[in-house]
Amino acid sequence: MQIKERERIEKRLEELEKMPSFKEEHSIAQMLQEKGISRRDFMKWAGGIATMLALSPAYTPLIAKAAELSDRLPVIWLNLAECTGCSESLTRSEFPSIDSLIFDYISLEYHETLMAPSGWQAELSLQNAMEKYKGRYILMVEGGVPFGDEGRFLTIGAHAQTGKELAKDAISKSAAVFAIGTCSSFGGVQAAYPNPTNAKPLSSVSNRSIINVPGCPPSERNIVGTLMYYVLFGNLPALDAYSRPTWAYGTRIHDLCERRGRFDAGEFVENFGDEGAKKGYCLYKVGCKGPYTFNNCSVSKFNSGVSWPIQAGHGCIGCSEPNFWDTMAPYEKPLADRSFQSVFGGMGADWTADKVGLAVLTATAIGIAAHATIMKIKESKGE
Repeated sequence: MQIKERERIEKRLEELEKMPSFKEEHSIAQMLQEKGISRRDFMKWAGGIATMLALSPAYTPLIAKAAELSDRLPVIWLNLAECTGCSESLTRSEFPSIDSLIFDYISLEYHETLMAPSGWQAELSLQNAMEKYKGRYILMVEGGVPFGDEGRFLTIGAHAQTGKELAKDAISKSAAVFAIGTCSSFGGVQAAYPNPTNAKPLSSVSNRSIINVPGCPPSERNIVGTLMYYVLFGNLPALDAYSRPTWAYGTRIHDLCERRGRFDAGEFVENFGDEGAKKGYCLYKVGCKGPYTFNNCSVSKFNSGVSWPIQAGHGCIGCSEPNFWDTMAPYEKPLADRSFQSVFGGMGADWTADKVGLAVLTATAIGIAAHATIMKIKESKGE
């Protein structure tokens, strides 16, 4: 870490420390202690976040400090056209991780699913929070934005404000905007063909820079990691062409997959439940979209870090890619018209292994065709 950058981060954290805490009665140290999490575990978590963000270990104490000050930045969470799966991903954990506890600790000023008020009281809470913290709050939005019938396919509250109007207003008064989940990032299932509500991603509402954190649902680590980056640096992380943080979405599922060696060796599951499946072979031939999908699922995992889809025995369905409902289906068959893509345009360190895997797949396809032809000839001869 350069001295100037360290000084800049320390100045940022000093400024945050001067801001009023929204959790004065409860520090993060107290909260973690009550949950049975030691300071040592907390520092290990901070070190893990530094690694995940591709920062050196020298950032660890600064990240720990940023987490302790995360209650200085109010957060408003909007639920638009969605299934609440992203919220559940964060909150429904039998054994809460430090990531989910951090989310409990931040000053969540508005969240329709989690808050106590309802009806006009909830609307009033939102308007009060947006005015009170104007220009200071972080906006997180879950769900796509229906544009059909001038946005009236989604109206919220007694005044029937459309989701489109609400999102536009909330974005204009925020300090930073995160689109949480694939629906908010790219439209999701609501925007899939034939898309009767004309649902669109959150970025369609405003020209503001929006950080997309896609996934169906996204990992809680990707949400909290992006939040920690903003708290630490006060600006947006490096983003890819789809406005996703490159530290989380810069590498293919295929390249970080625990079954990658099976692909390179030409060992594939042919049908769910066969011997190959029992031995943990590659799931490409039963539809895995890992070669076309950018995410860090194998590193962050789900359910308190217990597992992820490929580990559980089903291929990746590409849920963090734009329009995946339309472009990645059918989910249990390989795509026939897509090329492998890598971060280096197909010429990276994985190039050779990909070519080997593709050659094996090609040979397999030729073998299947030849076998079918021979069987047909035998049948015609009555053998």
